[in-house]
Amino acid sequence: MRKTRIHLGEPPAVVNVGVGVHGVASRTDVFRLPELWQLHLYRYEAELTVDGTPHSVRPGSVSLVPPGATVRFRYRGRSEHLYAHLRTTAAGTPHTVPVLQDAGAELPLLTTSLLQAVASAPGEPDRTRAEVWTALWRIARLAPAAARPGPHPAVTAATAYIEAHLAAPLTVPAVARAAGVSHNHLTRLFRAATGATVVAYIRRRRLDRAHHLLRASTLSIPAVAASVGFADLQAFNKACRRELGGSPRALRGEAGPPPAAPAVAP
Repeated sequence: MRKTRIHLGEPPAVVNVGVGVHGVASRTDVFRLPELWQLHLYRYEAELTVDGTPHSVRPGSVSLVPPGATVRFRYRGRSEHLYAHLRTTAAGTPHTVPVLQDAGAELPLLTTSLLQAVASAPGEPDRTRAEVWTALWRIARLAPAAARPGPHPAVTAATAYIEAHLAAPLTVPAVARAAGVSHNHLTRLFRAATGATVVAYIRRRRLDRAHHLLRASTLSIPAVAASVGFADLQAFNKACRRELGGSPRALRGEAGPPPAAPAVAP
């Protein structure tokens, strides 16, 4: 399977987007886009060859062809697909993506994003860029987890659950259930990925958010505490002093960026 590498650190410049109709005048197309990426979401069966490597297109397939590649399509009749022609910058970490892969469960969301991009292109180019950028990120994450750098999927699921429930009571068994693994297994995976326990990570993320709200908003200190899961103001005060180096009132008057959260190792 041929793969390509694309940078997604900044939104792409979308040069053209629409619904492509092929296989009417001719059953074969051969062409290149010398400077542009080609993103296609297919609704038909066809044969696609990219720089000599053959691929079988099926409904629900998505392709991402790099600039300058020679493509050859062999259609079986009238064929429609959603497409975007785009230019990217070398910003961010590059992602390795198969030239052609199945969209799987992401197909409805990819279809919606690209249809929205098509609809907004005439009058809202910024939204078109955002929709295509969203689609590209989804496509970059379609590859099997074993083929991508990054934390174990259970750690990703656990951190997403934690971020969405910081204001609620959080226990390690509840987070483990949300991640689909046992308590002990999550504990091992989490320490390997972050260097911290689940409990320590939750506490740090709560305090990072509290630090931001204390310094960037006029929310009352009790409201800040409640919004990050501290029902007891005394416990909140102690945690701020211990982890952030000052009381909530003192932190409110600070200048400069808050400390970074513990990273999830790639």
